[in-house]
Amino acid sequence: METNKALKPAAVAEWLGITPGALAQMRYLGKGPRFVKIGGRSIRYMESDLMSWIEAQTRQQTGEQVSA
Repeated sequence: METNKALKPAAVAEWLGITPGALAQMRYLGKGPRFVKIGGRSIRYMESDLMSWIEAQTRQQTGEQVSA
């Protein structure tokens, strides 16, 4: 059985190589990976959502993406 871990923001930020504040800003702007809000303030990232978000960020060039 494959597990889908719930990761804390600090662990996700460290794994992505960014600060927890930068990750919080991405959450605020709606530009980061999907997250789950548990209770009033606890945030968790599901491992599967994080991997999907990373896959969606994959690019082959640095310029703007132009649709064909």
